[in-house]
Amino acid sequence: MNADLSSLLLALGIFAVGFVSIGPNILAIIGTSMERGRRSGARLALGVGLGSGIWATLTVAGLTALIAAFAYAITVLKILGAAYLIWLAFKAFRSAASRNGHIAVKAARGDRLLLQGLAIQMTNPKAALHWIAIVGVGLGPNAPLWVGFVLIVSCTIMSVLAHLAYAVTFSTQPVVTLYRRSRRVIEAGLGVFFTFAAFKLATYRS
Repeated sequence: MNADLSSLLLALGIFAVGFVSIGPNILAIIGTSMERGRRSGARLALGVGLGSGIWATLTVAGLTALIAAFAYAITVLKILGAAYLIWLAFKAFRSAASRNGHIAVKAARGDRLLLQGLAIQMTNPKAALHWIAIVGVGLGPNAPLWVGFVLIVSCTIMSVLAHLAYAVTFSTQPVVTLYRRSRRVIEAGLGVFFTFAAFKLATYRS
């Protein structure tokens, strides 16, 4: 019970910290919020958040099936997840070392922003590895069903709220300016965290 809870909390921590790292989905929300208003950004954000819930469900279900069929499947998936976290750490450190970091904003097009946000999240080629890393930490081979359920529900709620927060917050230019000033410190911290998470995932024994 304690081991399952600890793994779940670490997985949720990785997921939460990931929101600080600006990716294509967040850039789309930022751009839409700044150019088309807070309401449009919120609609796009809701679609992205729901897409995270779908990814979480698919990954948990897939890992459970693989673990049941192949005893060593979890080891392979953990290696892939750890490698992805190392890549995120490398990108964060590289961004921290760069003097000319910037936030590129692109406004989303089309009227069906919720569906567009869902499409952005579901077609992100890095999403699968991202979720393998998260679920690989939080869902061990002997984890009870409640762990997977809590992970799915928690990640969905966190994703919706966090992306909505971006839509609300980045509709004002002063916030973008503040982020640019502290970007290098934030990225360096992310690099340290992702390196630690990769180590924990690679060395975790259930």
